[in-house]
Amino acid sequence: MAIFVMTSCSPQESDDYVLGAAPQEGQLAFSVTPKSGQPNIVDLKDESQVSGIALWDFGNGSTGKGTNVSAQYPFAGTYNITMTLYTTGGSVSKSQSITVSGDDMSLLNTPMYNALTGGAANLEGKTWVFDQYYAGHFGIGPATGTTPEWWSCPAEGKEGASLYTQEYTFIQVGIKMIWKNNGKVYTNSAGVSALAGLGYPNSAATPVDDYDVEYAPKASYTYSLNEAEKTITLSDGAFFGHYAGVSTYQIVSLTENEMYLRCVSALETGNAWYYRFIPKEKNIKPEEEVKEITLEAIPLFEDFESATPSVVFDTEDIGDFFSQYYNNPLPFPINTSKRVCSYEKTDAFYSNIFFVADGYNFDLKEVNKVKLKVLIPSANDYSTENSVAGDWVSNKKLKPQLAVKLQDNSRGGNAWETQAQIIKGDLEMDKWIELEFDFSGSSDRKDFNKIVIQFGEEGHSGPGIFYFDDFSFNK
Repeated sequence: MAIFVMTSCSPQESDDYVLGAAPQEGQLAFSVTPKSGQPNIVDLKDESQVSGIALWDFGNGSTGKGTNVSAQYPFAGTYNITMTLYTTGGSVSKSQSITVSGDDMSLLNTPMYNALTGGAANLEGKTWVFDQYYAGHFGIGPATGTTPEWWSCPAEGKEGASLYTQEYTFIQVGIKMIWKNNGKVYTNSAGVSALAGLGYPNSAATPVDDYDVEYAPKASYTYSLNEAEKTITLSDGAFFGHYAGVSTYQIVSLTENEMYLRCVSALETGNAWYYRFIPKEKNIKPEEEVKEITLEAIPLFEDFESATPSVVFDTEDIGDFFSQYYNNPLPFPINTSKRVCSYEKTDAFYSNIFFVADGYNFDLKEVNKVKLKVLIPSANDYSTENSVAGDWVSNKKLKPQLAVKLQDNSRGGNAWETQAQIIKGDLEMDKWIELEFDFSGSSDRKDFNKIVIQFGEEGHSGPGIFYFDDFSFNK
């Protein structure tokens, strides 16, 4: 429920703590005074015999702090108010009940309530669904962050799973929420185990990763919207279609046309999930823009002997040691050339270099093989376990390996989802070796225009130095 809390005359909090006697419940007292002409708003005052910091539970899903606070109760009912007083000797709580005799719907006439429900006059409520045609409607990032920086779902990225069947209708009168789905919810492996423990054991892998679990919602739920703290809580363990073990969500944005939520997973406490919803009637697939794709079979070659390379590589989190004009550190067969490309993997999780075609996509029926000579120094640290990007990364060590990837650069940070990748691992060290990456098996693909070169394996923070030369992309 919407609760507005005003705090004043709070006791000064001090870092100079002196242990005193533990407070007793009999020393606590607080007054409850309805406002004149507004009985659904009450003023609460700490009148205890001992001094301390008062924390309040208003009995309606909201809290407060301070000697004097104010709470609002839009609906009739009996509410149990608890004050917990923290002193230098400890803490103790005291409760008392209040009865609100009638509804005051004017207390719900707020921007957030009206955006969520469509207003008190909208007796049918307002239905929200995942914004499936919008890139970024579902994502994950670190619990300490504020964005889904680890992964963001592309438009329709979870088509084929139950995520897009979830519907949530919020009704203001009666604070009612109706949750409809196809009898399934979406989650990862941690969620599968947790739901099984709650009595929902039937799960199946989806064609878009992770799992659907059989889960039929109740006929209806209630909800609590805390406008002061910007949170929404669903009753009876309900959740927004993706199970992360929580029912309370931070409201990042709530407008007439968007509800963007965040929660820290109770199952994987280092992970924060993000969900973007829109009104059901606005969930319309946009007309696809027809783009003319120009395919070109343009060979590429770079031996790094010229100070002006013919193939210019861009970088992502690459180290300062990177150079396309570096003295060959081991000028012996099979590579006696003077210049090579030096590559420094930093402690970033996805350090790499890449080439993007200018104005065309690769015709892989004609040009489909990447060749290059590589030098893998044994002096790199291949034994230390490093930090990783997330729980899904199993390897924590730098590896003597090279991955070459073909990607669609227009997909931005999600280009990896449709990429073609070839990995050469356990490479011989301290000598030049020649490698070929044959992408003829992807010759029917027309969406690639980016070549990614990545040494040492991704997902961990282990640094390393590598070298390569005589890069080519040809038949």
